[in-house]
Amino acid sequence: MKTQCPPVSRDAFLAAMRQVAATVTVVTTDGPAGRVGATVSAFASLSADPPSVIVCLRADSRIARAVLANGVFCVNILPEEAVEVARAFAGPSPEDPARRFEGLAIEDDCHGPRLPGATSLACTLADHVHHATHAICIGTVVGLRLAGRKPLTYLGGGYHRLHPHED
Repeated sequence: MKTQCPPVSRDAFLAAMRQVAATVTVVTTDGPAGRVGATVSAFASLSADPPSVIVCLRADSRIARAVLANGVFCVNILPEEAVEVARAFAGPSPEDPARRFEGLAIEDDCHGPRLPGATSLACTLADHVHHATHAICIGTVVGLRLAGRKPLTYLGGGYHRLHPHED
């Protein structure tokens, strides 16, 4: 007979996840549902054949609704000096989501704005799955720009820079 494990508390889960370093990205989209962007840490490569990624977006957020309606998105992997950009796109969306883009030298792309200095992956929405509070969005990468810069990371509730180990 299998032993039942006690449920994991939300607080314990969040404490464990704060120990996982994540690359900081801003997911953007543009189309009939509007131009929207949000800071996202739940992003990963899914497949190289075809090139595909996953982003997890809070299902009740403006960015999730816009990505699902527009059918396209752009993942902007922020460079390590872009802390203020990450903060500008974090938290609840302002009444006018276009305000988050003010003052940025963005490049327009039909999948979503490309942010300055970021490596960007332009995606078409291939599929999505709702799980609990989030929409798991699968994107087929149809365009990219390599910035060749170290990414901004997030760990333990704060932003960090990557430094290689010295041998």
